[in-house]
This record gives sequence, C-alpha cells and structure tokens, in this order.
Amino acid sequence: MNPPEPNTHTAVTLSVDGRDVTVPQGQTILAACTAAGVETPTICWAPNLTPVNVCRVCVVEVEGSRTLVPACSRPAEAGMQISTDSERVRHSRRMVLEFLGSANDLSQAPEIAEWSQHYGADPARYEAQGIDEGSSGATADGEIRLEPERVDEPVRIQDDLYIRAYDRCVLCYKCVEACGDDAQHTFAIAVAGRGFDARIRTEYDTELPQSACVYCGNCVAVCPTGALQFRTEFDLRAVGEWRPHDQSVTRTVCSYCGVGCNLELHVQDERIVKVTSPADHSVTSGHLCIKGRFGWEYVHAPAFEPPATDTAER
Repeated sequence: MNPPEPNTHTAVTLSVDGRDVTVPQGQTILAACTAAGVETPTICWAPNLTPVNVCRVCVVEVEGSRTLVPACSRPAEAGMQISTDSERVRHSRRMVLEFLGSANDLSQAPEIAEWSQHYGADPARYEAQGIDEGSSGATADGEIRLEPERVDEPVRIQDDLYIRAYDRCVLCYKCVEACGDDAQHTFAIAVAGRGFDARIRTEYDTELPQSACVYCGNCVAVCPTGALQFRTEFDLRAVGEWRPHDQSVTRTVCSYCGVGCNLELHVQDERIVKVTSPADHSVTSGHLCIKGRFGWEYVHAPAFEPPATDTAER
C-alpha cells in the first residue's frame, strides 16, 4: 500500500543541518532533506513503493531521539533538528555499507558503490582479523584469518525473461513490495529463512514457471543490485556487450491495450534490450504487465515478404 498523500494545506518547518526548510505536513524527513538540497543514500526506498525501513542507510540524527531514525519513513515534525552528516550518522551508514559489501556481490550496484566510497566503507577489513597467540583456534604463528561468510549460490535461470542471482541480493524487500500490495497484488514471493540464510523465495521455493509469478517484471524493475535482472541484460553482460552508456531511451505508449501505459524502450545497436516505465507516470507509477514489460520482440521480427507469384500461372 502506497504511503498516504501529504497534507498540502498545512506545512511544517524544521531544521536540516542548520538550515530551515518547510514541507507539507505528512512528508518524510527524506523529503525534507531533498527540499534542503541534502542527498541521502537509500537502498530499500523507492518513490513508487511503501517504505519498509530495512536497509538503514538513510538514518539521520534527530535531536532528543535516543536512536537514529530512518529518514525514508519518519514523518517530518515542526521544530525537528536534523543532522545528516554527524559522526554518528556517518559511522552507522559506513557500517551498513561494509556489512553489505562483505557478504554480497555489489559489482552491479553503482549507486551503492558511490555511497560506499563517499563514506569510506571498506568491506575488506573484515577479511583478516588476527587472534592473539594462545587463543583457542590460533595457528602456530599466533594468528588465523577469519573470512566473512558470503552468499554463494549459482544464478537461477528458469525462463527466458529474467534471472535471479542471490549473491547480489541485499534483502531490500523492494521486489516483495512490488509483487504485493504496492503494485501487482500477486504475492508470489516473500522472505524465507532466518538470519544469514534468509532469501527471497517463491512459495515452497517452487521454480518460477510453476509458481504464482505472472512475469510482470515489476520486481526486476525495482531491484537495486542486479539480483533480479532481465535475461537480455544478463546475456549481454555475459559476453561483455552490455553498454548502458551507448543506449538510447525512447518513451512511447504500450500498443497492447487502451490503458495508456508509458514505456521506456532501452535501445542498443538498434535493438530493444529492455523496457521500463517512468516511476512518476500517472498511469503506471513505474509498473507494467507482462505484455508491456516483455512483449516487444515482435518489433524485431523479419519484415514480411509476400510469396513470389509465377506470372505464367496467371
């Protein structure tokens, strides 16, 4: 369920890093930070999804609050004093990014990489922790290496539409939200397992073609790390031919029905390689059905040529 609309008739004024900012009542601290020109890292937040507060990289310090609070979901209140760049905030964000980097493959998550660099996150520092000589389990030289546990599962390819790479999944829940109340209302996936073994699964871990999945692809569209990826992109990356900087994006209207969904055609080498939809579009809010998301290959069908007619038979 999408968050309630802010009350645009009533405004609240608060301070963000010493700067007063006024936003409509009901807006979040994240919206206030944006209005103040302050960039805030997010992973589990999206403009077309309900905040679930799981990644914790958007936390800020609120004067008088015992704990750091998630900016993506905490409503802004009049008189709040917000700090977004205190040492406490920076330390918390850096630790979250390091934990994610030590357990997951984030090589296809450029935004997370940028924020990790910004906060000086160093996941590699967890890879060699020394133990004093004489400690239980120490080697002859008095030190052992403790390697962080990493998610290590083969890529799941069960159809021609998209793949699942669990080693890239950071459990942001975006896909679960898109499959559930926020968009598709299919509820084909949920979190299964506990702790480090938690994964996003179909019911009873059924293979996708036999599950409740309707292949709308909305989960793929919101994934921030490439854990869910269009098969076309996956195949092109495998041969080193995925070149997003060489792609053009053309906005058009879906040709299948009269709803009027807007499509963004990502084109590389004069071929469509994937389809998305604008998150701010009034009809789709970024979400599509299987036809709009995947039903574009007919564009590349061979041109029709009528059969040759023998003039002698006329």
